[in-house]
This record gives sequence, structure tokens and C-alpha cells, in this order.
Amino acid sequence: MKDSNVTGAHLGMLLWALIVGASFPVVGLLSDGLPPLLLTAMRFAIAALAMLPMIWRAGPAVPNLQGILLYAAMGFCLAGFFGVMFWAAHRVSALSMSALFVSMPLLAYGLGRVFGVEARAHRLLAILALGAVGGLALALAQSGGDLTTLQFGWGEVAFFLGCIATALYPVLSKWGLARGILSPDAAVRTFWSLAVGGVLIALAGFVAEPFAALSRMRSGDVLLVAYLGVFSSGATFWLMQRGTGALTPGTVTAYSYLVPFVSMLVLFVTRPDVIGWQWLPGSLLVITAIALLFRDAAGQPRTAPSPSL
Repeated sequence: MKDSNVTGAHLGMLLWALIVGASFPVVGLLSDGLPPLLLTAMRFAIAALAMLPMIWRAGPAVPNLQGILLYAAMGFCLAGFFGVMFWAAHRVSALSMSALFVSMPLLAYGLGRVFGVEARAHRLLAILALGAVGGLALALAQSGGDLTTLQFGWGEVAFFLGCIATALYPVLSKWGLARGILSPDAAVRTFWSLAVGGVLIALAGFVAEPFAALSRMRSGDVLLVAYLGVFSSGATFWLMQRGTGALTPGTVTAYSYLVPFVSMLVLFVTRPDVIGWQWLPGSLLVITAIALLFRDAAGQPRTAPSPSL
């Protein structure tokens, strides 16, 4: 049963990468000038509402005080990443953001070791490094190999802190699961983390963005936000929580390497003229890293290891 759960978790994270990678073109269809933080809060609210039928079947879902505090920390991780991402989008180059983001699975592995939810696994560490190189190669291909935009200033420092926050999210989930603080049901964990994260993002949006800008939303924007809420937020966070129950944080976050690969495939369908050999090295490295995750589970203990600092 454990092996089937692990295989299902891997397949679920593959679906996660497909949904996230295919969602980027959808985001580009939204009208210009809409407040991104408030839109994200709307997405999270819709995603949390989409979880309600699954929570209802799971039974009583109100967490105790420890659970509320941990969900608040997880929600802060979500709010921190999305808030910093939107702030950095106008101050940090796409190449710099991509280069920093590929460090996220390695950060999740390191934080998992600190929290005692990752076993020492040199093979997994090597796979994560291989995927990081592949993800960086894809980012370079997308930028046309222009290294002049690769910088490191205060904007990049802020975005890197956001990457640490998002890497900490599955670590806290695994840590809370191992200690019985969080619900064993993935939908319940998804609902509460999205609900708390959405409230925090909404508060930041009310402070930093003009609420009246939402009046510019058209009916098409509302439908797109609803789609992104149900699928790009609700389904993906549920798949991540489901994967966290069977895999370690480093393994779960390793599937983020596939996101630029999926986005590349979507780009090729819409703009076949951009196909070139420069996309091949990164694609092969990313596919190899994911294939190794499937083949070898030596770095994926079925239960959380004891802390060994």
C-alpha cells in the first residue's frame, strides 16, 4: 500500500507541474492594471471554497490551537512568497528570478534536514542539483542566453527570502503531520493554509493596492480568476499536500523543475518559430532528474526520520 501511495504521489506531482506550467499563459490573458495581490487573494478564496465539499466528507475539520498557529505559519509562507514575487517582478529580471527559484528544492531539502523530516540522502541531493542545472539552462534558453540581466541586489535578496518561504511550506506541512498537529486529510490541510494565506495576502493588498482597481475587471477576467482559483491554486495545493503525505519536501518541490519545461512546450505550440537546439540541454537534464526520482526512492523515506542535526 505504501508503494502505491508513493507512486500515486509522484503521479500527482506530475499533474501538479502540468497544471502550474499550463497556467502561465492563462495569467497573461488577464486585463492589464488589475491589482495582483488582491487577485491572488480572490484566487485563494475561490480555492478554499472549492475544498469545502472534500472537507465536509472528511468530518470535523476545525484545528486546535497548535494547528491554528501552524496553519498561520504556513499561510505566512504563502503570503510571503506571493507578496515578494509581485513586488520583485518590477525590480528583478526574469533570469535572476528563475536562477533563484531553481534553488527552492535544495532549500526545501536543507530545511527538511533541520526540521528532521528529510533523511540524509546524497542521491536525492545529486538529483536535485541535476534538476537545478536543467532549470537554469531552460531559463537561459528563454532569455536567449543573455547573462547581462543576471544580477544580485536588494530585489534579488527579497525574492530569495520569498523562495525560502515557499520551500518552508511543505517542510512545515510534513513536520506538522509527523507530530499529529495537522489533519491527515490533504483537503483539510489545503483549505486551512489557503484560507489563512488568502487573508494575509488580502490584508497586504488592501494596504498596498487600490481596491477600486478591481472595478476594471471584466466578465472574462472573473472567469479566468475562477479557473485559476479552482485549478492553479486549489487543485495544485491539494496535490502538493497529498504528495507531502507520502514524499519528503525535497522530492515534492523537485517537480517545480518541470514547470518551465511545461511552459516551454506550451510556447512551442503557440509559437513554433522559437524552437531551437538551445532548449535541448535543459530539457534533457530536467527530464532525467524527474525520471531518477521515479526510479529510485532511496532518498524518500516512507515515514519522517528522527531529527539528526
